[in-house]
Amino acid sequence: MSERNYRDAVHNIIRVDTITPEGSLIARLIDTPEFQRLRRIRQLGLAYFAYQTAEHSRFTHSLGAYFLATRLLDRLASRYKISDEDRIAVRVAALIHDLGHGPFSHVMETILGFHHENFTVACVETEGSGINDVLRSFSSDMVSDVASIFKGDFRRRALAQLVSSQLDVDRMDYLLRDSLMTGVKYGIYDLEWVLKSIEISEADDRLFVSARGVYAVEDYLQARYYMFRQVYFHRTLRAAETVLKSLLRRAIDLFRSAKPVWHASGTPFESILSGRQLTIDEHFSLDDTDVLFHIKQWQHSDDPILSDLSRSFLNRRLFKAFDLDMPEAERAEFVQAARRIVEKHGFDPTYYFFEDTAGNEPYFFYAGGQSDPKDRIYVETGFSRPEIQEISEISPAVRGLQRGYSIHRICFPGDVRDEISALYHK
Repeated sequence: MSERNYRDAVHNIIRVDTITPEGSLIARLIDTPEFQRLRRIRQLGLAYFAYQTAEHSRFTHSLGAYFLATRLLDRLASRYKISDEDRIAVRVAALIHDLGHGPFSHVMETILGFHHENFTVACVETEGSGINDVLRSFSSDMVSDVASIFKGDFRRRALAQLVSSQLDVDRMDYLLRDSLMTGVKYGIYDLEWVLKSIEISEADDRLFVSARGVYAVEDYLQARYYMFRQVYFHRTLRAAETVLKSLLRRAIDLFRSAKPVWHASGTPFESILSGRQLTIDEHFSLDDTDVLFHIKQWQHSDDPILSDLSRSFLNRRLFKAFDLDMPEAERAEFVQAARRIVEKHGFDPTYYFFEDTAGNEPYFFYAGGQSDPKDRIYVETGFSRPEIQEISEISPAVRGLQRGYSIHRICFPGDVRDEISALYHK
């Protein structure tokens, strides 16, 4: 067959013309074990606990990012000089940008202390990986070109911004995809007008948005803001993540204390329990099913905490998330009192009580001048005598996003919800 057609819920048909050398490269990358593994990693981690249709994978999102990169490059190449080598490297980087994600996406990163982008780069650069073999067979420079896009030192900074920036194909795809698959409307924005408006400032080697696209980009940034507040920071999703982190922490603690913890011997999961850093091969052999398989075994554990937490996770008996809507000065005392209630009811607070802050700093949905230059969005102002400015300088809507948003919650078993609620209303 001379082409592949991937049916897609967001973009309808994603076409790969396998008769061309470039198209054949993309098809061969899709067929590698590392890329096929993304079918077994949910795009939104545990969001399906809150939104039952959020079952889509990193595989579908990666194809979507590739599709948008292809569309943008085709349009930009008709207006600016872009070499074949640069175009291919950017398309490849868009396709494989999520390779390094672990099981349940970001959840495992916080437990094991790695960043998925480092594993993505390692997969590209490590001889013997399927991705590396395919890239090297295509071109002697393709490995270094693709890796440099992820490392931030690609020779054409503007083109690298298509893959990683505040206005990149990753965000453009996941907002629409996650909005569709969760059934919410918060992530919808005018994609076609955004794509139509992106230009290259050749003098500064950076992307900018033409004047006609400013409002569409404002809409895009606000869509991202609402998706974080309503979906990615959803209390049920975060509570599910807390239970998963807690049961994995319990399993790790038991293993390191030389207490029996069932695990598939000789597998990467043994490395996880022992605290050893995963090798490249180990990391890319793990997916969501490995974690679920172990949790299903642990629900029958002799350890009451591991057994209880595993059953809670599998049967969606999640912790309750309680927002600390009170003056900041009162929070520490309230948190300690709530912790004592949890302990009084026989729950070990090490595994049954958590503060959820979504990071120590407010989450900035667009930081503007405070951010790395590659993460600033530049727009054209006016039509008769246009200038290029950073978007927050001319947009009150975007300036409002710079105030940031942070969450501060506590998570605990539902059995003590009434008592903690009563404590709050004293």
